[in-house]
Amino acid sequence: MDGRSDHIDSLIKEMQVRCYPKRMIKKYSLIIKNYLQLKQSPSEFISKNSNSYSTLKTNFLALKFFFDHVLKEDLEINLKNIKLKIPEYLSKNDISKMFVIVKNPIHYAVLCFLYFAGLKLNEVRFLKWDDIDFENDLIRINKKYGFRFVFLHPRIKNALEKIERKSDYILISEKGDIFDERTIQQIVNNAARKARIPKRVTPHMLRHSFATHLLEAGADIRYIQHLLGHKDIRTTQIYMHVANIDIKRLANLL
Repeated sequence: MDGRSDHIDSLIKEMQVRCYPKRMIKKYSLIIKNYLQLKQSPSEFISKNSNSYSTLKTNFLALKFFFDHVLKEDLEINLKNIKLKIPEYLSKNDISKMFVIVKNPIHYAVLCFLYFAGLKLNEVRFLKWDDIDFENDLIRINKKYGFRFVFLHPRIKNALEKIERKSDYILISEKGDIFDERTIQQIVNNAARKARIPKRVTPHMLRHSFATHLLEAGADIRYIQHLLGHKDIRTTQIYMHVANIDIKRLANLL
C-alpha cells in the first residue's frame, strides 16, 4: 500500500470518528486523492480545480481537514488571493461546425442540451421526458434541494422530435441503459475532432460557451446566473473576463 492510500485511509477514519456523513467522506476523499495525484501546491490545486466559488470553498475545506487531522500541519492559504480559473469556451463558428458534423439524433440531442440549455453533464444524463414542458417551452432541472427551469430552445425541441421514447429517461443507449459520463464525453470529443477543432473539447466547455455567448449578446448576468444554477453571482461574473462585450452597444439598452 503506497503513501497516498495510507493518507486516504487516515482521512476516512478521521472523518468517521467525527461522524461526518458518508456523502461528505466520499467527496473529501475524491478531492484529496486528486490533490495527491496532481502534486500541486494547495493554492495552485484550489485555483486550477475550482470552476465555481462553491467548489472553491469545498476544495479548501477538504484540504484544511486533511492538513489539520491527517498531516497535522497548518494550511497557510488566503482564500482572498485565490482566483477561479478562467473558463475555456468555443466560438460560435466552432459550435456550428460540431452540430453540422453530428448525424446521430441522440448524439445531436446531447450537444443541444449542453450548448442550447447550458446544462451540466450529469444534468443531461438524468433528464426525463416529464422534465420537458413542450407547451411552455421550459426544461425542469431537478436538484437535490428543489429544481430550476431553463428555456427549451427550438433546436432542442426539434432534436427531441427525432428521438424515440424508449424509457422515462431521454438519453438511453441501444442496450436500454442511461448514458454514462464517459459516453457523453466521447460524443462531445468525437464531434469536436471530426469538426477539426484544434483543442480538447469537454461537455463543460459547451456550457461555458452557452454562458459566454449569452453575455456577449447582452443578456443580464443575473438571468445567466439563474440558468446556470450558480449560487454565487461571483461564479457567473467570471464570464465577464472572457466575453467579447461591445461596451458602446450596451448604451442602446437604455
